[in-house]
Amino acid sequence: MFLLTARVRLTNGFSKKVETLRAAVALHFFAHNLVRRHHTLHMTPAMAAGITPRRWTVADLVWLSN
Repeated sequence: MFLLTARVRLTNGFSKKVETLRAAVALHFFAHNLVRRHHTLHMTPAMAAGITPRRWTVADLVWLSN
């Protein structure tokens, strides 16, 4: 019998450092709300809320980080 635990990654991924976890959550928040078009809305949540008039790109994130 093969144990399921043998297939599980034994690392914490992004949560090894608090700073890295914060950066990962911020990146996910950015992509989810400003980049990804949601099927039910037919636009990004930020566009639906009136926060931004256009869909953002990852290049916009890189520009903001400088």
